[in-house]
Amino acid sequence: MFNIGIIGCGKIAQVRHIPEYAAHPQAKLWGYYDLNQDRAKELAEQYGGKVYPSWRDLLADPEIDAVSVCAANNAHAEITIAALEAGKHVLCEKPMATTLAECEAMVAAAKKSGKYLMIGHNQRLAKAHARARKLVEEGAIGDIVTFRTTFGHGGPETWSVDPGKATWFFDKKKAAMGAMADLGIHKTDLIQFLTGQKVVETTAVVTTLDKKGPDGQLIGVDDNAVCIYRMSGGAVGTMTASWTYYGAEDNSTILYGTKGIMRIYDDPAYSIKITTADGENILYDIDQIQTNDNQTKSGVIDLFMDSLVNGTPPEISGEEALSAMRAVFASIRSAETGERVTVKQD
Repeated sequence: MFNIGIIGCGKIAQVRHIPEYAAHPQAKLWGYYDLNQDRAKELAEQYGGKVYPSWRDLLADPEIDAVSVCAANNAHAEITIAALEAGKHVLCEKPMATTLAECEAMVAAAKKSGKYLMIGHNQRLAKAHARARKLVEEGAIGDIVTFRTTFGHGGPETWSVDPGKATWFFDKKKAAMGAMADLGIHKTDLIQFLTGQKVVETTAVVTTLDKKGPDGQLIGVDDNAVCIYRMSGGAVGTMTASWTYYGAEDNSTILYGTKGIMRIYDDPAYSIKITTADGENILYDIDQIQTNDNQTKSGVIDLFMDSLVNGTPPEISGEEALSAMRAVFASIRSAETGERVTVKQD
């Protein structure tokens, strides 16, 4: 049995981390910390466990084996590094951190401590994405030439634990980045996962087009990002992240190969649809993609717990997440300079 601490008790903790730990036979929810102590107390009463006056007090408890870091983006690195130094395994929500140096420091801290660091990139765990990767590896559509991957919805103000225009997601100091870090990191990690290639060059527009804060002015972080990625294997495609899709969510990916086209979560009836070069349609009814309005089990907690129980490094380790974060920061730099930027991958 592993005792789990929750740092940050907002929406992602409430709908994903906490209930999924509660459902796992090897996890025990031991403690909670949140800036809003009443929120932490309510969760402790519901799921069991104690509330700590600070996250440092939580990390000082020797009974806690691992923590989920679900705090605001600007706190990820500090809390994660402190947790690893305190001998805790860490599952950190995305984006990993707000600078590349912070991300690298988190990875270094994990190596030094000998504890696991996992990042919550859940898109690759969706059943259709896992199947799509196998189909690509088997050559179902030949070599991938181009792609389009998109993640767009109406914005975090409709989903945040404190909904409305004052949500912390719009606060530059707390969030640092907007749609690119909230949604773009997911699709960047996903396209690398699906293609088996790394992003090595990006040309990007990362901008604020519509979202306004309580003062009626455009928010301080981006609400849209459109990136052209060149991959290590030669494929070129687009990654779009948006908080201004005021209607149904779009969480689709299309891969264009030398032997056909694969559409993933692009058809309401079939989670994967392959159209071969000779016109044959191959349909897969696997599952439906999660949306903000339809939350189901993410698989992230199960994967993290598998690592703890089996003593094996997590698939989505901090080191694995670094390559996608490099592409994100390079895209932001591309948008700032108006130039193509090379992504230096290890």
